[in-house]
Amino acid sequence: MLRIAVQSKGRLFEETMLMLAESSIKIESGKRTLLVPAKNFPVEILYLRDDDIPQAVASGIADVGVVGENEYEEKAEDAVISKRLGFSKCRLSLAIPKAEDYKGVEWFEGKKIATSYPCILEKFLKSKNVSAEIHIITGSVEIAPGIGLADCIFDIVSSGGTLISNNLKEVEIVMQSEALMIANKNLTAEKQAILDELLFRFDSYKNAEGKKYIVLNVPNDKIGEVCKLLPGMKSPTITPLIEKGWSSLHSVIDEKKFWDIISKLKALGAEGILVVPIEKMII
Repeated sequence: MLRIAVQSKGRLFEETMLMLAESSIKIESGKRTLLVPAKNFPVEILYLRDDDIPQAVASGIADVGVVGENEYEEKAEDAVISKRLGFSKCRLSLAIPKAEDYKGVEWFEGKKIATSYPCILEKFLKSKNVSAEIHIITGSVEIAPGIGLADCIFDIVSSGGTLISNNLKEVEIVMQSEALMIANKNLTAEKQAILDELLFRFDSYKNAEGKKYIVLNVPNDKIGEVCKLLPGMKSPTITPLIEKGWSSLHSVIDEKKFWDIISKLKALGAEGILVVPIEKMII
């Protein structure tokens, strides 16, 4: 049995549970308890605060954990990164009052900076030879300048909307962050095998995101031009049709380019275009 530490609430919790569900791992829903086993896969979920997950994994309380890169770097616990999961992306940035004139990091010299990430901030300031006072706050960091608690802040930024609503502006991006799967350094071979299977399922789900499977009939003399539009994973699959001079072509396209590609395919004489969502994709 592999024990996975997961954030007990919030965006990271929601996206982690979605990924588990899409990987066909059934976790009991309803009133949540601290430790919940999966019904059909040898894992159990341990719900913790996000800032407790790195220590839990490093100490062996949990075998692996899903945690933001920001928390992993801040806690600096002795756990290893098994995989970057590609969701819950954000950044850690310095922000100052909107009215301030900002010309560089020297602005922070002698300032009081409110943050929940003092270790990451201290390393950054040292790298820039800036001396500032770090004021540690847990939660609602963005209100600190407005109530006179600090001159500026160092905090997580996603869309930037919270900064705007608090009359702040982002001036320095210190690090990018995303969800990580971290692991205890001493996993047994059995637990490592379970983790490998779990990450394989995660990959098949993530590979399918934003992709569509497309099938179309195309004149043979246009196959070359169509293939340039539909490279697929390696190359499109082409099957001759009974009707002379025509073939059926199968490929995978990026959803973001969907309508632009469809218009170009029609212009090349493609017919019977079928577009299907992809649930999983194994590469």
